[in-house]
Amino acid sequence: QARAIVGGFAADVAALSLEPDIDTIKKAGLITHDWKARPQAGMVSRSIVVIGVREGNPKNIHDWADLAKPGVSVLTPNVRTSGGARWNIAAIWGAALRGKTSAAKDSPEAATKLLSAILKNVKNMDPGARESLLNFERGVGDAIITYENEILVGKQKGQKYEFVIPQSTILIENPAALVDVVADKHGSRRAAAALLDFLVTPEAQRLFAKHGLRPVDEVVAKEVAANYPPVTDLFTIRDLGDWKGVGS
Repeated sequence: QARAIVGGFAADVAALSLEPDIDTIKKAGLITHDWKARPQAGMVSRSIVVIGVREGNPKNIHDWADLAKPGVSVLTPNVRTSGGARWNIAAIWGAALRGKTSAAKDSPEAATKLLSAILKNVKNMDPGARESLLNFERGVGDAIITYENEILVGKQKGQKYEFVIPQSTILIENPAALVDVVADKHGSRRAAAALLDFLVTPEAQRLFAKHGLRPVDEVVAKEVAANYPPVTDLFTIRDLGDWKGVGS
């Protein structure tokens, strides 16, 4: 989507998967302001990376290392085309670096070994997280690495799958920014800015939570905390040295 906007897709507001996507648009000269100066550093919603499993968890999957077992078929999108896939890789890599998986010590070598073993079990690398989840819903794979909110929304719609929160996973932070050049061309800056302001209001944050996303507003987050299972070790991309530290 970031490349589409750079290539001419006339979006007044970009709400994307991760910070480097917004920076791609900024580097192209379409975002001319400091988009991180907004509340919550420009982030409007949160989630975590989880493992979706079949009903009853027949493969007995409980942590990242279980995805590397023989006979486990895994789905995750392609990192070349999917922001969600980058979050997935960062979650596994970070958990292993922190020594918080059932199979890895806290070293880059151990993290690489675990990640490689999991990727060998990947059955499909779809272009995006949505396609990956649709294939999982069609019965492809034993497990899927995905956003918590995607699984929660699927369950709301009657899907019978379940999900596992690894003992260590990453906090997904989703940014949104005004695309200055496009908004000014359309004469829509005021409306676009109003939308961004709305996205961080308690009203909007409750709507995000209704659809499985974790609020960035701390007051609303406390209101809905009971809806989200706790994470033993929750880290952020900054704990890994930001996106540059994981080779974005």
